[in-house]
Amino acid sequence: MAKKTQRTPRRSDGLSKELIVKAAADLLDERGESALTLRALTTRLSTGYGAIYHHVENKGDLLAAATDDVVSRVMTGVVVDADPREALRAVASGLFDAIDAHPWVGAQLSREPSMPALLEVYESVGGLLDALGVPERSLFDAAGALVNYVLGVAGQNAANAAARDGGEAARSAFLGDVAARWSRLDPDRYPFVHKAAAHLREHDDREQFLAGVDIFLAGIATLR
Repeated sequence: MAKKTQRTPRRSDGLSKELIVKAAADLLDERGESALTLRALTTRLSTGYGAIYHHVENKGDLLAAATDDVVSRVMTGVVVDADPREALRAVASGLFDAIDAHPWVGAQLSREPSMPALLEVYESVGGLLDALGVPERSLFDAAGALVNYVLGVAGQNAANAAARDGGEAARSAFLGDVAARWSRLDPDRYPFVHKAAAHLREHDDREQFLAGVDIFLAGIATLR
């Protein structure tokens, strides 16, 4: 006698794009991009493929929507009428924290220059730099430099954290080992690296990142 195939119980409530995007983001946070499949999503949402395809075209569309959701929340949190310098720091720190919490966001933003989320970042940064008085001739380069710094450092920080098991303890052990090796280098051959070893062990990644933003902002203040 043939066995009956057990079917996943279907959900009785309506399925919205917001619910689909949230479920996708949860999967990405828990298990990474490779775990985000339509099959995994139908199982988590107790629905069929057709219901999901009604709202999103494919996995790429889903990744873009999830990324846009995270970035939109960062941009919404920036006070529109704040001092442009403070607003830029808020955008930078918000993106750093968002990518730290959702490493897949950094990877997505680096792949597609026309992604709505990335366009939102460029528009915000460019507008704020314009409000700071950056000359038109330097605006494109300044916006590109700051966006690339923010996404590059935030993405690398998230990748480093993902590559190490053990959280903060593992990070401290890793930095301690590197600092010890740097401190043993010939100070005549590597004078800066030798001095930097004293700061490497205890430095805070987020504070160093924001210090870089401040250095950038101090530099563009000289553009006239």
